[in-house]
Amino acid sequence: MVPILLVLLLALILFGAGFALKALWWIAVAVLVIWLLGFLLRSTGAGGKRARWYRW
Repeated sequence: MVPILLVLLLALILFGAGFALKALWWIAVAVLVIWLLGFLLRSTGAGGKRARWYRW
């Protein structure tokens, strides 16, 4: 009975990890798209120089 429970627990953990990694990939893609849009659509500052849209 214990080996069956361990296999089921392992399967549950691997399924959860796979779902979490897939969700993290989608979040990474969304952040990349937002960063690229911010980089391409940044406004011009004083003197026609392009200003940074981030603070670091």
